[in-house]
Amino acid sequence: MKIDNINTLVIGAGQAGIAMSEHLTRRRIAHIVLERARIAESWRTRRWDSLVANGPAWHDRFPNMEFEGHSPDAFVGKEDVAAYFEAYAERFAGQIRSGVEVTALAPLDGRPGYRADTSEGAIEAQTVVVATGAFQTPVIPPIVPEADWLNQIHSSDYRNPDALQKGAVLVVGAGSSGAQIADELVRAGRRVFLSVGPHDRPPRSYRGRDFVWWLGVLGKWDRQASAPGAEHVTIAVSGANGGQTVDFRRLAQDGITLLGRTETCANGVLSFAPDLERNVRLGDENYLALLDEADAYVTRNGLDLPPEPSARALAAMPDCVTDPLQTLDIRAAGISTIIWATGFANDYGWMAVDAFDEAGRPAHQRGVSRASGVYFLGLPWLSGRGSSFIWGVWHDAKYLADHIEIQASYRAYRPDPAAARAASRPA
Repeated sequence: MKIDNINTLVIGAGQAGIAMSEHLTRRRIAHIVLERARIAESWRTRRWDSLVANGPAWHDRFPNMEFEGHSPDAFVGKEDVAAYFEAYAERFAGQIRSGVEVTALAPLDGRPGYRADTSEGAIEAQTVVVATGAFQTPVIPPIVPEADWLNQIHSSDYRNPDALQKGAVLVVGAGSSGAQIADELVRAGRRVFLSVGPHDRPPRSYRGRDFVWWLGVLGKWDRQASAPGAEHVTIAVSGANGGQTVDFRRLAQDGITLLGRTETCANGVLSFAPDLERNVRLGDENYLALLDEADAYVTRNGLDLPPEPSARALAAMPDCVTDPLQTLDIRAAGISTIIWATGFANDYGWMAVDAFDEAGRPAHQRGVSRASGVYFLGLPWLSGRGSSFIWGVWHDAKYLADHIEIQASYRAYRPDPAAARAASRPA
C-alpha cells in the first residue's frame, strides 16, 4: 500500500483546522487537513436550528475576512457561520480532504515522525496538529435511568421545540446553551425547569459596547484559568433575539422554574444541591464586578460613553430561588424530556502517543504537547480565555505555526563540513 508523506498533518477541518491551514500555507509548510465529515460539520449538525454566534460579527470571525451580508453588530446564524468557514478555507487554506477519518496515530519506529492510519490509507508526517476541537463526545451524566416515557437527549441533539414530544422539559446546565434552549422552549409555550450550576454572567452590552469589547479592553481575554476547575465555569451569554443578557430572574419571571444542580435520581425523583441561590448570587457578583471595572476604565481613559445606571437594577429574587425545590418527581411534574446541556468530553483513544496526563487530558503548553511533534488546537483555555472563540483559535494557530516552523528549521540544520573538519584538527 502506498503511504503518503507530508511535513504536517492537521486532523480536523473545523475552525481550528482551517486557521491552522491558513498559517501553515502562509509559511509554505507542506501540509494536508483531514476531515472525517465536512468542513465545519459541528456548526452544521451539532447545533439547534435557531443558534446564532454568541459574539457579534465584527468580533467572532477570523481577521482576514468579514461576514458578507451581515451588519458588524449582528449575531450570525449557524448555517452562515458554516458557510463562512467553507468560503474562508477556499480562499486561505491549503489542501483539505473531506470524508477521510483518522483511525489511529502512533510514532514511527526508529525515526522521527508519526503514522496516521486513515479510512483511505496511511500517512506519515513529521508533525501532527490535533484540531478535533472540544465538541467530540457529548456527556450525559448517568443520573436518570432510562424509561420508555422519558426522552433524554444531549443539547447537541436538540433542534427545536416542535421536535420534542409533548410535555414539560427539564434542561440541566445553565451555561450559554442551556439558558438559550430553556428560553426558546418557554417562549414556545412549554413548561420548563432549568437546573443551574456555577457560572459567569457578563452583560450582553454595557454603556453602548458589547461585552466582547469590554473583555478585550480590560485584558480579560488573555486571562488564564486561575484555579483547578475554574476552566469549567461556564459563561452564560446569548446572541439570540438580537443579543441579550442572560438574567435568571427574568427567566423565572417568564415562567421557568429554576433548580439547583441536579445530583441524584431515585425511583423517578430527582434531588438537587442546595446551591441555587448561591450560584445565582455569584453570577450577579460576576456581572456587577464587570460593570465596576468598565466604569473605572471609562473614567480612567476619559471616554465619552453614556452612563447606564439601569444596568445595576436587579429584580427581586424569585420564589423558586429563595424557596427552591429540593426534589422533583419527574413523571408527576409532567416532564417528558430531559435535555442535558452538560458539555463534552474528548476522545483520544485512537492516539498511541505519550501526550496525555494521568487523567487522559492533553499535557501541553499553549498547545505544544510533551510528545515532540504533536500539537493540540481548539481546546478551551489552550492559551487563555479567548481560546474557545473563533478569533482566539486563529491566534492560537498562529503561535503553533511559528513553533512548527522553528522546529522545522532545527531539523533542516546541517553543519558546514569545512567548519566541522577544522574543528576536528589538533590545535
